[in-house]
Amino acid sequence: MSGNSYYSRKLHSLLGVIPLGLFFIEHALTNYSAFEGGPEKFQKSVHGLHDLPLIFFLELILIWLPILYHGVYGLYLAFTSNLNTSRFSYGRNWAFAFQRISGVITFIFVIWHLWQIRVQVALGQLTIDEFGAKMHEIMNNPAFFVLYLIGVLAATFHFSNGLWAFLVSWGITVGPRAQRVSSRVCMVIFVIMAVLFILSMAAFRGDDFASASAALGTLRQLS
Repeated sequence: MSGNSYYSRKLHSLLGVIPLGLFFIEHALTNYSAFEGGPEKFQKSVHGLHDLPLIFFLELILIWLPILYHGVYGLYLAFTSNLNTSRFSYGRNWAFAFQRISGVITFIFVIWHLWQIRVQVALGQLTIDEFGAKMHEIMNNPAFFVLYLIGVLAATFHFSNGLWAFLVSWGITVGPRAQRVSSRVCMVIFVIMAVLFILSMAAFRGDDFASASAALGTLRQLS
């Protein structure tokens, strides 16, 4: 992999923002609809995505394959990079270290989340109409809630700090001043995205989604 390291890293960086970063933002907004409008608006948002033409191929090309490459190559970088935090304890060095650590946590979290939701759909154990009810069940499990909170914060930091690194590595922010400004902007993005996800997690715990969860439990007993 060393012979193509430059191009591999460039592709890894690009995929982290386009398309995965855009998908991450869309996912945050879709989940936030649960807080903003309850089960009805959340379900409308979910159907709006899944009713797109050729959705399987769009997800395969724009989401699943990029996640596979970005995640696997990211693990390679995480376990082969020299963090240097004990020698150079500057803010950017720690951000670099947290970027690698959060990447590992995010990759594990994404696989687990896919297993709980998308794999169950593929196995016929869940439908898209039951996403809200399923999330209600997950969020009302205290252990799952804490794990989701850790995963969401890790993923949000990884995206936001990765966006800063993307701007630097692709020559968009040149010079210390531009990089300081972009660092602050990216941290604001981190806070906004984290708040959106946390609010949606709180919404999924609410009574509005409890009735949907109860209906899902009844259907499971009858099946």
